[in-house]
Amino acid sequence: MVVERAAGAEIFAADGRTYLDCFAGIAVVNAGHVHPRVAEAAKAQIDRLIHAASYIYYVPTTADLAETLAKITPGALQKTFFCNSGAEAIEGALRMAKVATGKREVISLQMAFHGRTYATLSVTGNMARKTRGGPYMSGVAFAPAPYCYRCPLKLEPSSCGLACADAVEDVIRTQTSGDVAAFVVEPVMGEGGLIPLPQGYLGRVKQILERAGILLLVDEVQTGFGRTGKMFAIEHHEGIEPDILALAKGIADGFPLGAFIAPEAIADCFQPGEHLSTFGGNPVSCAAALANIEVLQGEGIVQHAAEMGQWALPALRKLQERFPLIGDVRGQGLMLGIELVKNRQTKEPAAAEAVHVRTLCREAGILIGVGGQFGNVLRLQPPLVITQEQLSHALQAIEHALEACR
Repeated sequence: MVVERAAGAEIFAADGRTYLDCFAGIAVVNAGHVHPRVAEAAKAQIDRLIHAASYIYYVPTTADLAETLAKITPGALQKTFFCNSGAEAIEGALRMAKVATGKREVISLQMAFHGRTYATLSVTGNMARKTRGGPYMSGVAFAPAPYCYRCPLKLEPSSCGLACADAVEDVIRTQTSGDVAAFVVEPVMGEGGLIPLPQGYLGRVKQILERAGILLLVDEVQTGFGRTGKMFAIEHHEGIEPDILALAKGIADGFPLGAFIAPEAIADCFQPGEHLSTFGGNPVSCAAALANIEVLQGEGIVQHAAEMGQWALPALRKLQERFPLIGDVRGQGLMLGIELVKNRQTKEPAAAEAVHVRTLCREAGILIGVGGQFGNVLRLQPPLVITQEQLSHALQAIEHALEACR
């Protein structure tokens, strides 16, 4: 498919075909493709200033975005460093955690995905993403993923007592030297298979981290800016405040921008010039981000995402009742995963079938993603402006594709 233009939740190809986009450029264009207010803000900024190196000179648009993020992010997060991507945001956040704590180790989750640069691949718990790139950074330990459908501890959610959370303490004790700076975690594991963290998990983990003097670094690169039905997915976990929050993807509705934000006490550990980015805080991207946030908040898009997710999950579970190929359905807001298996008893991953379903959907004019640790999870992450009628059309295409796989 050759993309010619796009609008809202639709992509228009060079051959004249129209596609319903249910992947949003990998969860990026949350306010929709080429939202008029975002595009206008970017165009206006281009006429004033495109680049001046925001870490050398004071650029008001960049400062305005930092002030806005300080207001809308949870807890005491106040000072933002801007960069160009999610991977760069995680790299910088990891460095900040080490400087702030004086410690050098990191704990991540099995099946986690945090980017494709050296440090972010080092804290990624997925062999498929790390192949042919090792050896990776030392000082990284991995805790069991809270993946209830395939519990790594072979327990049942109804009786496990959140053993996966307690296991973080065992990881500190057995896999580290006690010199851990941060625990990095996604509120919904995206590449890992659209897996929301169980309620209570982060509360238990946070207690463990506080006892050990370890910072909670929350990766909202994929989950932020309304994707899960709240502005930030961490807000689904009441009472949990990140020590550092990493952002990108949906921040500017398609313009390249990443960021990490921390309370003053942590952010001020960096000396002036100690961490820098030539293009970070680009005025055009920041102008787009400011307009994007206004759109998300002012046009009811975040609430709409929550409502669409509440409608879609039961509809997907009805498909699960009909098709044995569907092993599990899960998600939050418009971050939905359909895990395909060859056999529900053995849970053998159906990776080839997932790719086939994606192909059949594309041929029917519906764009979806495929991911998960085993490459067997259909990913539905459309622009948050998608209508119920459009989403229903997408589910019908998935239904027909599943029929073809019988």
